[in-house]
Amino acid sequence: MDIEASDEVIIAHLYKAEDLNELLQSIAANGYLDIEPFIVCRENGRLTVLEGNRRLAAVRLLRNNELSNKIFDATRTKIPVPEITRRRRNTLEEISVYRVENRGDADAFIGFKHINGAARWSSYAKAKFAARWHRASKLSLTEIANQIGDSHATIKRMVHAIHVLEQAEKGPIFDVEDRWTRRFSFSHLYTALSRPDYRNFLGLDSQWASYEPQPNPIPKNKEKHLAELLTWIYGSKQDGIKPVVRSQNPDIKRLGKVLNNAASLTVLRAGRPLDEAHESTLPAEQKLAESLLLTRAQIRDAFHNVRGFDGRDISLIEIAEDISETAQAMHERMKTKRAAVSKGTNE
Repeated sequence: MDIEASDEVIIAHLYKAEDLNELLQSIAANGYLDIEPFIVCRENGRLTVLEGNRRLAAVRLLRNNELSNKIFDATRTKIPVPEITRRRRNTLEEISVYRVENRGDADAFIGFKHINGAARWSSYAKAKFAARWHRASKLSLTEIANQIGDSHATIKRMVHAIHVLEQAEKGPIFDVEDRWTRRFSFSHLYTALSRPDYRNFLGLDSQWASYEPQPNPIPKNKEKHLAELLTWIYGSKQDGIKPVVRSQNPDIKRLGKVLNNAASLTVLRAGRPLDEAHESTLPAEQKLAESLLLTRAQIRDAFHNVRGFDGRDISLIEIAEDISETAQAMHERMKTKRAAVSKGTNE
């Protein structure tokens, strides 16, 4: 999100991405429970909220009846604000705040709370936090991982992926907000980037995953590939393109195979489904074996249902005859090939 975004845009984003509606309902029903203070610091003469933005957004919406209308005018995002009684509204008048000298003083606490504590962030939020901390401090990723209580390998993969995503957004060749689905499956990207086939497609060194994360890792001449990849993984609402990745397993693995097969890649670029593109990566013998096994199962299933045939529909007999003739022709061709192989072996 643009760091200069207005309050209305920020609150709209929190509503869409951070389950703000649930928090609004809870505060309206129970009042604000002032248990955990906000964390703030002074930057450029103004107080910046480092921890508690979701709660602050909910409090502002419940205190200001006109704010939801301003948000709708600015973003076309309609936020239903529940009614709140005067007694519960009074709990919003004063809220505890803990002020720190700078962001660094709060990073370890915020990171631990949201990565391994009770109020866990999404993987995307974790990655953005770790990447910002890494850039702003002299700490290594190992030290950051130790301070927030997470695996160094996981944090490293996430930060690598954040740099790739930021390069795409700055391009601009991709916009996270334009994704097809409401949920942003960030793990799809960092899982994909851990696979050699994706790194090869993007022009990354084979050992790239072991390097310290750096901004703009994708070569300029591969940014078009990056745009394609992110659209295949996340889709585009603006262009009406659905993602070809429906679930991380097995689709990330299958897409990786397609990326490094010229014929399969052509199929995918033509807008065909991932299933179809992936099928063209399989050896002909494997496709034959899979087709035969599937056909045998379906024929056996049909045979078990022959009792439902009353003898009247002649078209069903014709279909059965066609299947029989095709099967016999295929069987004869396979036997001929087998005989040729046997003859060559004997000679």
